[in-house]
Amino acid sequence: MVAQLWNGVRQRVAALGAQSASGQVFGSLGHRWVLEDPLADDALAELEAQVGVRLPEDYRDFLTCVGAAGAGPAYGLFPVRRVQGRWRWEGDGADLADLAMLARSFPEYGPDPESLDALLAERPEEEDFDEIEDFDDAIEAWDERWETLMFAPERTAGAIVISHLGCAQREWLIISGPHRGTIWSNCRADDADLAPLLDDTGKPVTFTRWHIDWLDEAEIIARQPSTSA
Repeated sequence: MVAQLWNGVRQRVAALGAQSASGQVFGSLGHRWVLEDPLADDALAELEAQVGVRLPEDYRDFLTCVGAAGAGPAYGLFPVRRVQGRWRWEGDGADLADLAMLARSFPEYGPDPESLDALLAERPEEEDFDEIEDFDDAIEAWDERWETLMFAPERTAGAIVISHLGCAQREWLIISGPHRGTIWSNCRADDADLAPLLDDTGKPVTFTRWHIDWLDEAEIIARQPSTSA
């Protein structure tokens, strides 16, 4: 069973947090090695009923066996919480996901590359304007066109944001469609489309692989001698 993969994870996280060198792990000052309580089965059922889709199996088991949020890759896993009777994910950028579109299949491809290149070529340059106010107006209008193309809600249908790496870079868990259960990196703030995380063999990284690999690496880092004076 998938749930067996998570046996002992809470204990491993707690042990990591107790090590003096655990602060060397990137993002640990954000999650502080704390895991929230797991979700009850009836809470998970209510969550899935509200979003209209069954979550990937390994993520479901993580929520009910390990915790609803907390210590994990980067600054930690975004919490899923019930607020005023409605379930939602919370965190820096979690609202980028449209919960009403989670049952729709996640699209493999984003905007047409040729359209992106054409729009980038039209980006205003400050040196082309005599007045800074004119440049500000032009870049604002261009930004609106860029965001409409790159950040269309349909691009991330069937996916949720689960972690923040800083500098507007986030990682998404695909909920619906052929890529269900895999992790995608979002670097759209750097003018790049979403892309799947791949392992050393080129295979898409699942939620389980993503979290367990992070935990294994964190334990290695925490065992290393501190570089502080």
